[in-house]
Amino acid sequence: MRDFPSCFGENGVQVADSSSSSTSAKTAQNSVTCVYQSRLRGKSCLITVTWSKNLMGQGLSVGIDDSTSQCLCKVDIKPSLFSKKKGSKSLEADSSKVDIYWDLSSAKFGSGPEPLQGFFLAIVFDNDMILLLGDLRKEAYKKTNTSPVHSSAILVSKRENIFGKRGFGTKAQFCDNGPLHDVTIECDMVGTSDPSLVIRVDSKTAMQVKRLKWKFRGNYRITIDGLSVDVFWDVHNWLFSTTPGNAVFMFQSCLSAEKLWNSSYSSSNLNIFPWSDGSHIFKDSQPQGLGFSLILYAWKNE
Repeated sequence: MRDFPSCFGENGVQVADSSSSSTSAKTAQNSVTCVYQSRLRGKSCLITVTWSKNLMGQGLSVGIDDSTSQCLCKVDIKPSLFSKKKGSKSLEADSSKVDIYWDLSSAKFGSGPEPLQGFFLAIVFDNDMILLLGDLRKEAYKKTNTSPVHSSAILVSKRENIFGKRGFGTKAQFCDNGPLHDVTIECDMVGTSDPSLVIRVDSKTAMQVKRLKWKFRGNYRITIDGLSVDVFWDVHNWLFSTTPGNAVFMFQSCLSAEKLWNSSYSSSNLNIFPWSDGSHIFKDSQPQGLGFSLILYAWKNE
C-alpha cells in the first residue's frame, strides 16, 4: 500500500509518512507527530512536535517551518538527553534565537509516547512564547521567564502508529478547545469470511463497514461536536498483503472543505480517495480552513 500523499498543497500540512507494507509492526516506531499553526513576527508558521519511544527511551523532535514550508530550524532531542527528564536547547531561526524547554520529571503517560499530564514543553522565539504544551503552565512561564499570554498556536494535524490485535485506540481533539474523545477502531478477521470494520467515538458506534473485502478502501462522513468529519480508510494490507503491513485511517474535520468536496465530487466518486486522485482540490487551502486531520497507522500484533 502506498502512503497517503499530502492532501494539502505546498503551504499545507504534510501528512505523508514513511510507513510501508514492507515494514512490520515489530519495527514500526512508536511515535506521535503533532503539527501546530502559530505565528512568528506576525507571519504564519507550522511547528512539528514528534514524541517517540523505543528501547533507548523517550525522544522528542521539534521543527519550525515558515508559511512557504521552508524549514527554519529543527532539533532532535535524543533519548539519552531525556535521562534528566528536564532541560533546554537553544538554536537560531530567521536570524533570531529559539529556546526549547521541557520538563517531564513528573510526566504521566498512557500507552503511547505522548505525555498526558504532569509536564510542559515550551518554545520561545525572541522572548515570546509561541507554543506551550502540558499542564504545568506556571512552571513553564517561570522557567522561560516569559509573561503569561494566550497562545495563538492551534493543533491542525496529528499522526501516530497504533498497535493491537482486534481493537486499536487513541484520543483526539477534533476542534480547538473542544473535548478530548476516545477513538476506537475494531476489525475482526479471524474465523470469518466476511470481516467488518467498526469505528467508535466515546464507545458509541460512529460507523460500520460490512463486506470489507469489497470495501477495503473508502470514505464516510460522521458528525463529532457538531462538525462534519470525513473518515477515510485503507485496510488492503490487513486483508490481502502477504507480508505484515499497516492499515491507514484519516479523520478530517473541516468547515470549508465541505463546500470544496461537494463542488468537486459527485455521489459516484465517494469511493475515491481525495488525496490519491483529487489532491488538487486542497492545493491552495490553508490549514486553518481545513480544520484538524488525524492520521492513524494501525499495525496488527501477531
